[in-house]
Amino acid sequence: MNLASRILVVDDTQSFRFIVKAFLDDAGYQATCAAGGAEALAALEQTSFDLVLSDMVMPEMDGLDLLHQIRRRYPLLPFVLITAHGSVDNAVAAMKDGADDYLLKPLNWEELLIVIKRLLTNAKMRANYDRMVNSEREQYSFHTINSVSSVMGEVLAAARQVAASPRTTIAIYGESGVGKEVLARAIHVTSGQNLTNFVAVNCAAIPETLLESELFGHVKGAFTGADREREGKCGRAHGGTLFLDEIGDMPLSLQPKLLRLLEERVYEKVGSDQLLSANFRVIVATHRSLEQCCKQGSFRSDLYHRLNVFPITIPPLRERREDIPHLTDCFLEIFRQHQGKPQLGLSQAALDKLLAYDWPGNIRELRNLLEYAAITSNGDLIQPKHLRLQPSDESCHGELGDGRISFGFNFSPEEFSLAAVNRQVLSWALAQCNNNKSSAARLLKASRKLFY
Repeated sequence: MNLASRILVVDDTQSFRFIVKAFLDDAGYQATCAAGGAEALAALEQTSFDLVLSDMVMPEMDGLDLLHQIRRRYPLLPFVLITAHGSVDNAVAAMKDGADDYLLKPLNWEELLIVIKRLLTNAKMRANYDRMVNSEREQYSFHTINSVSSVMGEVLAAARQVAASPRTTIAIYGESGVGKEVLARAIHVTSGQNLTNFVAVNCAAIPETLLESELFGHVKGAFTGADREREGKCGRAHGGTLFLDEIGDMPLSLQPKLLRLLEERVYEKVGSDQLLSANFRVIVATHRSLEQCCKQGSFRSDLYHRLNVFPITIPPLRERREDIPHLTDCFLEIFRQHQGKPQLGLSQAALDKLLAYDWPGNIRELRNLLEYAAITSNGDLIQPKHLRLQPSDESCHGELGDGRISFGFNFSPEEFSLAAVNRQVLSWALAQCNNNKSSAARLLKASRKLFY
């Protein structure tokens, strides 16, 4: 029982109001009386109530009229009608108009307490659910994706557009750690689908023998060890989003079933021939080139084209370095709160190190690195010594000797580009000049503006 629950009792008979109030007060509730509908509405404007208990037949404004007024102003406030035996049909009709329950006169006091407790419990559960949904919406909406770069602006604009089409399949490409699942969740939250039904499956983390059952579910006896029926991820995603991460690692044997799900919007549990409706959006993500996987024979080309309806590519952090200071500020603010270190900051030398680094682990690596630095700096200014960075010039060995400078570059075919070479040379110059940008620019015979 919630001792703080406030109940508004509305009845035009004074003796009945007082009897009900006395009973509710004795039961641990805080009861307030109103002699009619107008007085009840005035009381609701002055005080927050948890439940309204109203008579059906009253002069000027009856219980049904009061219900309509309250539903317009307080749509979630529990409302119980009290009626005589001859008005049961009216009470049932009132429930269709939004009343939560009705009771007959003379009141059964035990039944009254049961109804009140049930409605207050349901209201509390609904409020908790709403808070959870609002928290998820706040945590995963687009405005929480911190970026100031123009290239990410284009990515987010495209994602917002496709969010309005909840049946469109989306393929998100990008390196590990760029935030593919974060973007998928933002699309899901913005699409207006069931916010709690975002179901993620990592195709690379589940053994091939278990992935089909994990995805589609199974019936009892479908295979050895299937001692009960099990709902799969598709069932849990009903009305929401099924997010298939690392789709490039999905076994070839399972790909035709995913293709059927996308084309016919149906699937079957393992061991069953009953068709189930696939009422959800599918978003896939991968760090691989699916087109290249098709050429290598590890991915079906028809499935690739069916998945690639709306492709979105998230650029790596090294290609949008202007986001690094912004992301750093956001992460440090989180660590200030979580670690109780209000003075936590970042030195310019440390920021220069972050800007010069190539971030193979992208945003995930940046956050983890800053969390470590926030702890080891003891809440003071983070210095380069607190950063666990792999030397960014490891793949660029510059040697000064005999009046000449020679370099040895080491790139994978996927990483190699003119921009990558430039970044390594700039990083080497910074290291040679102890992160002094003016000196590094002079070493490279470049203007400071061009260096930036």
